[in-house]
Amino acid sequence: MRQPLLLSSVFIATAFAASCDRTFLNDFTALYISAQTRGDASLLTTTLLQNFTYTEQFQPANISAPTSILQKPLNITTYRRFFDTDLCTAFTEIIVTDPKHPYVLGVRVEGDGDVVRKMETLVTDEGDWLFNATGTAYYNSLEKWEPIPVIEQLSRTAIQAAGDAYFDRFGNVNVTVPFGTPCARLEGGAYTDAKLTNTSTCHLGLPSTVKLVDRRYVVDVEMGTVNIYVGFPGLDRASKLPAPDSHTFRVEKGKIRYVHTISTCEGHPGCGLNGTYVPLKG
Repeated sequence: MRQPLLLSSVFIATAFAASCDRTFLNDFTALYISAQTRGDASLLTTTLLQNFTYTEQFQPANISAPTSILQKPLNITTYRRFFDTDLCTAFTEIIVTDPKHPYVLGVRVEGDGDVVRKMETLVTDEGDWLFNATGTAYYNSLEKWEPIPVIEQLSRTAIQAAGDAYFDRFGNVNVTVPFGTPCARLEGGAYTDAKLTNTSTCHLGLPSTVKLVDRRYVVDVEMGTVNIYVGFPGLDRASKLPAPDSHTFRVEKGKIRYVHTISTCEGHPGCGLNGTYVPLKG
């Protein structure tokens, strides 16, 4: 599958950034949740720019087409939302445990305070990287993602730097990632603190030759989070193209506390590992 040409994140941030307030982002994402629950993309019509851009799995898509996830009613189990007022971006993490068709979705939107001009949806289900919606919902429910007390809130620069350090480490072994203790990573349905010891770290074995560029950010200072969209080279062993990927980092007192990932395998179940990765059912 051919990937669209994407501009560098620096250029995007410089050329297109538009600030807005949390009310705009809250209202749109709430409307989006309603539209996704009903499977009716038309509910968003008046809130979208006329030449609105919509993608699924980083590929151009028609939001109103029968194949669009937004045209499928979903019984949403739980969701989290994060708002970046400086860039007027928002990220919504959605978990659907409906046994008829479970999903985990990531939805990133860009706006200008009046309308939304871009929506990037990641849709994961059976066959995607470590997919297990039931496990995702379970471990997610045990975590505490409460607003950071004002006196402890970090700058958006510091929060973004923690997420960037994680991805920079994939290409440079000398980069130090500010993992906290405890730190838990939820990757698909796999959890690094599955025994719930609350003493684990996120110091996992990481490569040192993978360059992750074209990063798109949602930094929520009040929640201490940064969501980063990237194309992940090498994740899909059966493809030479970067896999569409989302990582959300919760940063507390300068240290990474939680990491949530959403990664798609484009046409290659298990991203080409054919069941040789940790099998997850649920």
